[in-house]
Amino acid sequence: MADNKELTKKEELILFLSDTDEREGLLGKKNRKLLSDPLTDNNPITVQVLGICSALAITVQLKPAIVMSIAVMTVMAFSNMIVSLLRNLIPSRIRIIVQLVVVAALVILVDQVLRAFAYDVSKELSVFVGLIITNCIVMGRLEAFALGNGVWKSFLDGIGNAAGYAFILILVAFFRELLGAGKLLGYEVLGHKGTTLADSTGLYALGYSDNGLMLLSPMALITVGIIIWVQRSRNRSLIEQN
Repeated sequence: MADNKELTKKEELILFLSDTDEREGLLGKKNRKLLSDPLTDNNPITVQVLGICSALAITVQLKPAIVMSIAVMTVMAFSNMIVSLLRNLIPSRIRIIVQLVVVAALVILVDQVLRAFAYDVSKELSVFVGLIITNCIVMGRLEAFALGNGVWKSFLDGIGNAAGYAFILILVAFFRELLGAGKLLGYEVLGHKGTTLADSTGLYALGYSDNGLMLLSPMALITVGIIIWVQRSRNRSLIEQN
């Protein structure tokens, strides 16, 4: 009897958190899709074409792209959870204001943590951490998902969409830093670039030269465009008909 009572309590907790009629586990098939879909066929950047501005602005190097990804993931996961918890208490006509207050509070918290523990990266990211407040992906998930779903599902949705955003951000930064500076996370991976070929090592000793165009903002847009083209070539159902 004790086991049955304990099982019932767990199921009730799962139903409360996931807000679903089906008694699926916390990481059941539907919940796992909330994590996996935004990484591929429902990616917020390459499929929904949202959050492009920050993807273009902070992908010159890999380190700020990773830090920005963690910041967005933190804000999205917890803002989705908080708005989901409050969804039955928020009057419809002021829901946008409440959402902005929740997101702004979390962004300020993340910004202060970055200033305290990663000041150099915080300066490098400049205003773009603050601009998470206006990120279309964050507000879009609050409106489209958190207001109509349970806490656990909303948390997974926030993590999944932020991971999809982070995947593209880090992929673009990888190619831009590698081809533009011959480095990854500041480490020389293509060899050492000396003043002459004799002083150089790796690819630089063979005459390789960094592609400075990759460090310019337009190349971020072109790189994102190439990723979109490759993705639609592999999955033609993503190609818009009109």
